[in-house]
Amino acid sequence: MTTFTRQDTKLEAMLTQTELPEKLYFEKEKEIPKVLGGLQIGLRKLACVTGASSGLGLNCAATLAKTGRYFVIMACRNVEKAKEAAKRMGMPDGSYVVMKLELGSLQSVRDFVANLKAFKSARPLNNLICNAAVYKPTDPEPAWTDDGFEMSMGVNHFGHFLLVNLLLDDMSRAKNARVCIVGSITGNTNTVGGGLVYPQADLGNLKGFKEGARKPIAMADGKPFFGAKAYKDSKVCNMMTVSELHKRYHDSTGIVFSSMYPGCIAETALFREKRPWFRKAFPWFMKYVTGGYVGEREAGERLAQVIDDPLCSKSNVYWSWNGGAQTVGRWSPDGKPRGAGGSGGEIFENSQSDAVRDAGTAEKMWDLSVEAVGLSDKEIFKPKKGALGTISQ
Repeated sequence: MTTFTRQDTKLEAMLTQTELPEKLYFEKEKEIPKVLGGLQIGLRKLACVTGASSGLGLNCAATLAKTGRYFVIMACRNVEKAKEAAKRMGMPDGSYVVMKLELGSLQSVRDFVANLKAFKSARPLNNLICNAAVYKPTDPEPAWTDDGFEMSMGVNHFGHFLLVNLLLDDMSRAKNARVCIVGSITGNTNTVGGGLVYPQADLGNLKGFKEGARKPIAMADGKPFFGAKAYKDSKVCNMMTVSELHKRYHDSTGIVFSSMYPGCIAETALFREKRPWFRKAFPWFMKYVTGGYVGEREAGERLAQVIDDPLCSKSNVYWSWNGGAQTVGRWSPDGKPRGAGGSGGEIFENSQSDAVRDAGTAEKMWDLSVEAVGLSDKEIFKPKKGALGTISQ
């Protein structure tokens, strides 16, 4: 007979909880700006990681901090949770600071940028890792951000879109600056997870974006809400954003823009909306059937590699490992699956689907996103000629 502990009950309640507060960010939650950060940063490079309180983001932040070459800004919605996580991961004292960022609120994004600039003073930001994500595949009805965007698109795309744009001017002053927006195989229809697993990502003609992308409009294509597809569509927008950033700003700033797929982190909190039985079975399935499984630590090291490795200095690349999940794993003589994007293997430049590489749709997506997040003409970065990385190392 199976017995359930109080801890099991709490876990199940956490996993099945899908409700969110009506408002995610209040003015009273605005942090008092931290100052004199330059003294803490020293000669290290400054890297900002969103969603750094758990999973991929936390492991990336810890990997960078432990090199001794980076000072990490952990940009998180739950500051106390992130502080506890950093200690648990053994991140060295003086190697990081946690700052409040609620990507479901455009006001919070603007407040975070202001606080970050106050903290670091004249030092430009060297690296920006847009990792935070929301995945709500089982919800029958959409949840909404403070600004009225469907939650997955609002957090995964619109929040990060505004964040990157507000930091471009600052990052243009750093030498060898890099921006990485985490992608996903689910947004690429040329992969097993994106092409064979229903539903497929499809922005259509961006009807939903053209109509403002706000409540009651839940989907980019203007069709009825479908939670799993909303996440996949947001990842297409993430990868298209990288291509547009490269096209618009790489040559004039030298900033390297890239995306990556870390492998299937089957135990990540991203799957917290799934039922308990799924969360138990999914890691086993990805390890022993598809071969796409990768642990959180290795995935974090992969994301950090895109920021730190000289091999990753090429812009407009979608980085992957071990086949990039374009096939189900083939078992090799050593008993490990190869080619499915899982653990092991060397980094390589992966190919994206035709839909992700659709330049016309990407340009429309960019212009409509500028309108949606309310970027003013003053806020839109206009690079100056011959100003490549003028201050930082």
